[in-house]
Amino acid sequence: MSKAIKQMQMDSLKATFAGVRDMVFLSIVGLDAIAENQIRLGLRKKDIRLHQVKNSLARRVFSDLGFNIKSVWEGSTTIAFGAGSVAELSKEIEAIAKKNDKTIKIKTAVAEGQEVAFDIALKMPTKAEAIGRVVMLALSPARRVAGQIVGPASQVCGQIKGIKDSKKDEAPAAPSA
Repeated sequence: MSKAIKQMQMDSLKATFAGVRDMVFLSIVGLDAIAENQIRLGLRKKDIRLHQVKNSLARRVFSDLGFNIKSVWEGSTTIAFGAGSVAELSKEIEAIAKKNDKTIKIKTAVAEGQEVAFDIALKMPTKAEAIGRVVMLALSPARRVAGQIVGPASQVCGQIKGIKDSKKDEAPAAPSA
């Protein structure tokens, strides 16, 4: 392959993966064309793409893009990317890998440009879950303060109501004329 063609392929890879920070690397050797096409179509509906890469070119491209990926450049490599987060992507890929356990082998995952073990990527929170946790932590002190303010006030209100109710019970009956 000439240098010009290699450079064109590398430019194409750079354009494809320029904004991508979360990926799953896998090997789909042994998967027949019909099954692979069905998998691709099913993933495309979930906004996930599969891209077969040449290891030597992809290693250079990802290095240039600032990714820290070391252990996946042996054998056939297919990159799955898309979805909202690496957790969502990993869960979808795991479901497909379980259906095709003999032909699809998961190599690793990449979260925010750093290589992570696939089992860790599965446990990572999705974007919505992470935002929910942050909001919960931000609101927690305010909730505690509100509880501290409302707690004694409700006790005082309860005591006042109890006194009021006891006064009604003790009230003398009006004299009849």
